[in-house]
Amino acid sequence: MSGALLPHFPSAPLVVTVIIPVFNELAVLPVCLARLRNVLDSLSLSYELLFIDDGSTDGTSLYLDRVASDMDAVRVIHLSRNFGKEAAMTAGLDYARGDAVIILDADMQDPPELIPDMIHAWRAGSDVVVMRRRTRVGDTWMKRVSAHLYYRILNRLSEVAIPPDTGDFRLLSRRAVAAMRSMTERSRYMKGLFAWIGMPTTTILYDRAPRAAGKSKWGLANLAKLGFDGITSFSLSPLRIASIAGAIILIIGSVLGLFVIARALLYGESISVPLAFVALLAFLSGLQLSTIGVLGTYVGRIHTEIKQRPVYLIQGIVERAHMPAQQRQH
Repeated sequence: MSGALLPHFPSAPLVVTVIIPVFNELAVLPVCLARLRNVLDSLSLSYELLFIDDGSTDGTSLYLDRVASDMDAVRVIHLSRNFGKEAAMTAGLDYARGDAVIILDADMQDPPELIPDMIHAWRAGSDVVVMRRRTRVGDTWMKRVSAHLYYRILNRLSEVAIPPDTGDFRLLSRRAVAAMRSMTERSRYMKGLFAWIGMPTTTILYDRAPRAAGKSKWGLANLAKLGFDGITSFSLSPLRIASIAGAIILIIGSVLGLFVIARALLYGESISVPLAFVALLAFLSGLQLSTIGVLGTYVGRIHTEIKQRPVYLIQGIVERAHMPAQQRQH
């Protein structure tokens, strides 16, 4: 879908879908399920729990299959390998049935007890309910500082305002989900895409808790890659900055070269011109390589989009009274 008009969905019983992307989260799943059921069973609406198994290898898949075979409200989508959280969330949005869709991590750092507040804001007319972290109890000071700086830099560079101190914990209306589905790019930075669709939005502050169990699967390398994807997905500023910096350094280099020559000619000073030249050349070469690296990132994105590979592949879908679906691609 490429037009601005969004599809109208027929009226249906009120259903809330909670998407839970998981990768090797066996240790925390019993707690996650218990808390989600405790919250959702207390609400006067029907719901489904949609687990996206992103290539788990620790027993998560078998555990979820057993749960899905016992509970009508649970569906499990198994991806064919680990595609990453952005792809897992995309799969969840593609298969969610709810009139409202909530994305929630299994680690319980984002408390499901806030779901009633999110649903209240949605019923009041918001298409998007963004959960903004007031505190980050479970994170190290390094992660808190780096996250704070990253969002400020990103919003300086980005052409779309991305709410700071937010993760993927949010609610989307059916209209917002349709808008997300209409975007077909392969390199997906979901926080940026969530912000790009706009629509009436409510922000709720909350305190982020430590993990209920298990260990985080997000290492420094993964966080750095996600951060760089965010900047290059929603901003051309790196290209502009590299061009401006290149022009400034070129001018400085030219002036410095003329200064060295003028001092030697006018005052007869013994200046190590070769040394100065080598230092200048090395500096300019480093700048040139940095610029090529930025350009290469954008060219790589174009290459990825041209290949038109699916964002994810499904190995099977498990739900009560249904056999796993055959492998599909999207």
